Amino acid sequence: METTTHSDIKKIIQDSLTRSMSYADYRTLVSTLVESNANTGNEVTEALANYTMLNDRRMKRWDKTVKIDEGLTDSIKSKTLNQTWIIITESWCGDAAHVMPVINKIASLNDGISFRVVLRDQNEALMDQFLTNGSRSIAKLIILDNTSDEVLATYGPRPTTATALVKYYKATHGSLTPEFKEDLQKWYNKDKGQTVIADLVPLLG
Repeated sequence: METTTHSDIKKIIQDSLTRSMSYADYRTLVSTLVESNANTGNEVTEALANYTMLNDRRMKRWDKTVKIDEGLTDSIKSKTLNQTWIIITESWCGDAAHVMPVINKIASLNDGISFRVVLRDQNEALMDQFLTNGSRSIAKLIILDNTSDEVLATYGPRPTTATALVKYYKATHGSLTPEFKEDLQKWYNKDKGQTVIADLVPLLG
């Protein structure tokens, strides 16, 4: 098996950035897909298109309602940063729909953060550098230092509390049931993005 060198990873990231889009363009893309009953990714199905529709609604809601504490807002704004945040996602991913609006809200507070979106199935080489326990789990955020091209941190696919809930449920029951997934959506709705904020702010340095 070939090992991927540091320069290889840099090239993979840069290649993916050429295929990236802004968060606003991603939101437009998802809304357009809803109108045509479709979804991003290699596989287009009625179920994935339906998840895409649900996620469009979720993101619309979170785009309007996510709140960041005033003290944290001032702290984020005051940091001197030169970073690119790349998130790997697909339109049908439920976790991504809850997490991405929060990440966008944080990134929008600091001019030194460029937030870019890439689709997993169009960027498999990138995804395979940032697996979670050997899995192509999304949403996955990569925080890149623009000066050195170094990866400073990664985040995802879920907030820390949600990750713990999923891990415990899998250990106890073997797999995630529809009932658990519904409970997880309720957790996201109750949390209102606050765990993502608490997770990400320390990564800003």
